[in-house]
Amino acid sequence: MQKERILGICVCDLKPDESQAAFTKDLKKGKKIFIAAVNPEKILKARKDKRLAEILEAADYAIPDGIGVVLASRIKKGNIKQRFTGIDCMESICAFSGGLDLKIFLYGASESSVTGAAHALKAKYPNINIVGCINGYETDNNKVIEKINESRADILFVSLGSPKQEYWISDNKDLLCCKLFMGVGGSFDVLSGEKKRAPLKMQNAGLEWLYRLIKEPKRILRQIKLIKFVTLALFRKE
Repeated sequence: MQKERILGICVCDLKPDESQAAFTKDLKKGKKIFIAAVNPEKILKARKDKRLAEILEAADYAIPDGIGVVLASRIKKGNIKQRFTGIDCMESICAFSGGLDLKIFLYGASESSVTGAAHALKAKYPNINIVGCINGYETDNNKVIEKINESRADILFVSLGSPKQEYWISDNKDLLCCKLFMGVGGSFDVLSGEKKRAPLKMQNAGLEWLYRLIKEPKRILRQIKLIKFVTLALFRKE
């Protein structure tokens, strides 16, 4: 696995079919792993947010979540050839977790979303061991930490939106028993069925952003940021 800088932010070229072996190797070493899904919007935020930039720099795996990151790497003649979205990475971990007897905890989003995601994952992956979940509206952080530690979870997926989820993981991972941490954005909403993901053909064509825009026209401002991102990638040497 190689790393490269996209507009000053480090991203790795980890491919989906290589991830299980990489994560398993680190877990067997007893290492605490932090996985960050890095998309163009997050890179633009990190350029203005020193703390977020430092957190992404410290990530063990900063995966290329978004076609914009792939395009930027291509412009710079880099090594990132395909995207590895946060939700795909999360599901990949869920798929192999049962075989390694790893326990999973879900934290964040609404109550219906986090519980719905737990039910959906249990139905899709019969061997999965989800030992708890708590919604993102709990205001007592000590209670959140206590509940996660009581579950003795090995894997923690955090759905608080970015950069809040990255801040939370950075602030709390040393207080937790978990071995693998990942911020998963809106993945619980998709898994629970509260939001639909783009059809597979659009995903494979790198057009998931277009599907989201059609479904939610108010996302236009976010897509304008994608244009800004690609423009910067063309003309900046970072």
